[in-house]
Amino acid sequence: MRATGPWKRPTTRAVALGAALAALTATAPASAEPAPADPPSAAAETAAALPVSVDGGAWRSGHVQGVALDAARGHMYFSFTDTLVKTDLSGTVLGTVTGLTGHLGDLDIDERDGRVYGSLEYKAAEAFYIAIFDTDRITRVGMDAEADGVLTTVHLEEVVADYTADMDGDGVFDGNVADTADHRYGCSGIDGVSFGPEFGRPGGRTMLTVAYGVYSNADREDNDHQVLLQYDVARWRGLDRPLDQADPHTSGPRRPEGKYFVYTGNTTYGVQNLEYDAASGDWFMAVYNGVKPHFPNHSLYVIDGSRPPEPGPVRGQPREEHGLLLSLRGGGEVHEPTGVSGWPVSGGQYGLASLGDGRFYVVERGRRDGDGATLETGVARLHRWTGAVPDPFEPLEG
Repeated sequence: MRATGPWKRPTTRAVALGAALAALTATAPASAEPAPADPPSAAAETAAALPVSVDGGAWRSGHVQGVALDAARGHMYFSFTDTLVKTDLSGTVLGTVTGLTGHLGDLDIDERDGRVYGSLEYKAAEAFYIAIFDTDRITRVGMDAEADGVLTTVHLEEVVADYTADMDGDGVFDGNVADTADHRYGCSGIDGVSFGPEFGRPGGRTMLTVAYGVYSNADREDNDHQVLLQYDVARWRGLDRPLDQADPHTSGPRRPEGKYFVYTGNTTYGVQNLEYDAASGDWFMAVYNGVKPHFPNHSLYVIDGSRPPEPGPVRGQPREEHGLLLSLRGGGEVHEPTGVSGWPVSGGQYGLASLGDGRFYVVERGRRDGDGATLETGVARLHRWTGAVPDPFEPLEG
């Protein structure tokens, strides 16, 4: 993707996959003798050697929800709703984590330690977690999420408070229902997750950003923002607990480091996949289209990472409310009546992973028959971001 806005300090991913390439292409002054070319770095070779596709396999599970790439270690991780799948970059399955009764959503990797973070929902129990997978311990197929010591969880109290909010004041929380006035901002839980810099602080702390799920409801006006929370996971030491699905814990941070709002119009279940792109400094939000006729109902929105959050009104709330507002990147299709810009692309909702050099893995969902059942599949295919309309992702061939 094109680089825009002020210079950003590279993340680990950018260093691993971009900086080495930039160094190799730098030129000497005209008066100087050409310097001998250095041999390609390991990082550059790793970037160049990435396959054009990685097959996540076929599973008797829910559909593929997200993907995380560990290029340095040669692994990819797929979320299949109740199963985590670990593969190498040839698509060979190295291990799985099963036994989840909640909804495992989007994934990202903390490149500082190689652990995978994912959104995990238990709506009936009013419990919302970040699942943290110790990837070094995932060594075989069929590992149990509770019994095998591969997973800990951190409870997000802020999400619970918004999900369970009794907005109509009748003293009754209506539960997991979209057609209700309850749920602040229309919050249905969480889904998209991504590591990246603190909003408004280029080169600042690496934060985990968590996006709300948002119910589709065309009859209310307070659900037209995407809601993003930022957490410093370095402060979570000692807060994570093993998963106990029979007795959900509530150990976690009392509040996020920051809460932010992006005006897009209502979408169906909010941000499915969230991804920070170090090449541009922007944040990609892949969603299922909304249904409100007075909004453009795009399926991809991009947050302009060069613009800091600004205080302003959170539109449509039953009581006047102000918050920190993020801006959408221009380009794509701009809806003049609302000023909302985006792309009608149909990819990214099932998995999106930036390589930090303008390339992305975009996951395709599929189904096939096997073992007497219909199996869900997911294949991550390599694309280049072009920003074109209607589809800004250009497939790359081998």
